[in-house]
Amino acid sequence: MENAVPVLCLIGFVIVAVLFFLASAIKVVPEYKRLVVFRLGRCIGEKGPGLVLLIPVIDRPVMVDLREQVREIPHQTSITKDNAPISIDFLWYYKLVSPTESVLQVGNFEYAAQGLATTTLRSVIGGISLDDVLSQREHINTMLRTRLDEVTERWGVKVTNVEIREIIPPKDVQDAMNRQLSAERNRRAVVTESEGTRVAAVNVANGEKEANILRAEGEKQSAILKAEGELQAQQLRAEGYANALSKIDAAANKIDKQTVTLQYFETLKTMSANPATKYIFPMEFTNLLSDFVKGVGNKA
Repeated sequence: MENAVPVLCLIGFVIVAVLFFLASAIKVVPEYKRLVVFRLGRCIGEKGPGLVLLIPVIDRPVMVDLREQVREIPHQTSITKDNAPISIDFLWYYKLVSPTESVLQVGNFEYAAQGLATTTLRSVIGGISLDDVLSQREHINTMLRTRLDEVTERWGVKVTNVEIREIIPPKDVQDAMNRQLSAERNRRAVVTESEGTRVAAVNVANGEKEANILRAEGEKQSAILKAEGELQAQQLRAEGYANALSKIDAAANKIDKQTVTLQYFETLKTMSANPATKYIFPMEFTNLLSDFVKGVGNKA
């Protein structure tokens, strides 16, 4: 039993050594990563993805990520071309295009890149006036990306995008901007109100014009219809008078002189009923009387 303990310890040590050997010798590299392998201090290139076999103790792997990364540059105080202090923070995006260069050319890429981004920001802002900084964000983004990419290119890194997130101008500038914004809003309100008043006046004038035109058209149509009605009424009255005269004439042609004389006598009889009546005999009365006597004699 005393000899078995050292043997078990030896077996355990061997097992641990084998496991350590396997863990050091076998690496599984994901699709989005690469292994930069150093063999006895010399870089032999990148390995992966998939299963990678290494020589323990002799090979030293460095894992790098090929995915696009984003880093934040916190608020940095910069001085513009016209000596206005502003605070800016931004995001920058990068991607490793050469894993080997990113390991060999720079010791701490993220720290170096952050310092480079800070100094580049101050350099870019120093050449731009405050008004341009506030109004030309896209231009500043492009300038930052271009300058960062010029330096990081030798590190095997591609700066894909830069986005300014917030710009904080000085307090007095903010107050002036607020007053300007308020004045601009008031101006727009006055312009909008005046435009509304003008449009309303134009609409009212157009409405009155159309109403007057419609009234004139209505009066015109009414006058025309009235005139046409009067014309038709006069034509109808004239036709009625003409028909009546025609009938009277036709009836008069059928009446003889005795009938007229009798009617004349009947009228005189009616007139004699009034005591105040004065009798006036026309000169034709004797002629009518003689004609009447002759007519009666002939009938007899």
